[in-house]
Amino acid sequence: MAELKQDWITDGYIDLEYKKYMLLAYMQQVGQEFDAKKLYPKFSELVEHYRNLETLRERKKIAMNNFPKEISRLDLERFKIEYKTVMQDDELIKEIDDIISFAIPEFRSKMSLGRELFEEVEDKVEIFPIGVLPLEIEEGYFMLSDYMSRMINVYYYNITIFESALEKLRGIHTTLVSQYDMSITNTYQNIKYELIKNTKQMPAMYALEFKESFPLTETMLPVAKRMLVRYVTA
Repeated sequence: MAELKQDWITDGYIDLEYKKYMLLAYMQQVGQEFDAKKLYPKFSELVEHYRNLETLRERKKIAMNNFPKEISRLDLERFKIEYKTVMQDDELIKEIDDIISFAIPEFRSKMSLGRELFEEVEDKVEIFPIGVLPLEIEEGYFMLSDYMSRMINVYYYNITIFESALEKLRGIHTTLVSQYDMSITNTYQNIKYELIKNTKQMPAMYALEFKESFPLTETMLPVAKRMLVRYVTA
C-alpha cells in the first residue's frame, strides 16, 4: 500500500518529477480505497496533508514578506519608494514551490471525492433515539445496524466538548460493547432492556440503520460517529 510521510516534500531527493511520481502513486491508492467505499484512514490523511501544504506555503510567504528589504527605486514625482527583498528564491526553494503548486490541486480533487463518498454514505443512514432519553445525552450507547450482514453492533459513546480560541470543538470516544444477530427477538427495545438490566442505569440510546452495506471499520463506524455527534449536539 502506497504511503505518504508527513514530510514527504522535503524528505529525501527534492525533485519535482520524482515527487510527482510519489504523489500520484499515493493518489492512485486513495482512489482505489474510495472505489471500495473505504473512507478512512485515507480521507483524514488527505485533509492533514492538505493543511500541511497550506501551512508550508503560508509560512514561506510570511518569511518572504518579513525578510529585510533594500531600496530599489526612488520615484520623486509620486513621492514613492520601491523596495526589493534581499532574499531571493534559490533553486531548492523554487523546486519546493513547484511541488506544492502541483500537489495542492491533487489533494483538493481527491478530498472532493472523499466528501462526495461521505455524503453518499450519510444518505444511506437513518438515526433515531430508542425509547425515552435521559437529561444527559452526551454519554450513552448506540446501535449500528447493517441489514446486509444482518448484524447489530452496540457501542458505548462519550462526547466531549472543549473550546479553542476560535470555536467549540467536539470529540467522541467509542467502545464496542456487544454484537447481536438480527432476529425477531433482538429488537432495539430488547437490546436496550438488556443493557439497562446489566448496567443498572437508564442510558441514552440511539440506533443508526445502514440501508446499504459498507466497510464497517473504514466507513460505517466513522460516519456513524460523526452523525451521532451532530445529532446529539444539535
